[in-house]
Amino acid sequence: MRFLEVIKRKKILFLNIFLLLYILINLLDGNRGLLSYFEKKEVQKELNEKQIFLTQELERTEHKNKLLSDNLNFDFVDTLIRDKLKFGHKEEILIKLND
Repeated sequence: MRFLEVIKRKKILFLNIFLLLYILINLLDGNRGLLSYFEKKEVQKELNEKQIFLTQELERTEHKNKLLSDNLNFDFVDTLIRDKLKFGHKEEILIKLND
């Protein structure tokens, strides 16, 4: 009986404590909370690094494509033949290095 009387008198206090705990829990651990913010910040940093890497790779590929298009660069073609086909001239001495 006495417990119910205390609860009736201090309803506002209990309600405020409950709301404060609810807000703190959601502030720290909710979908838009502080912990989620730091996780998303880390993911954004990784994606920015990946974007920079892919942009550089795209630029290299476009440069190689330009070398093989209209004005054919024979030095680049020679380099590709040597790298991909392991092909050389008769007078050349090939030295194989183990990496």
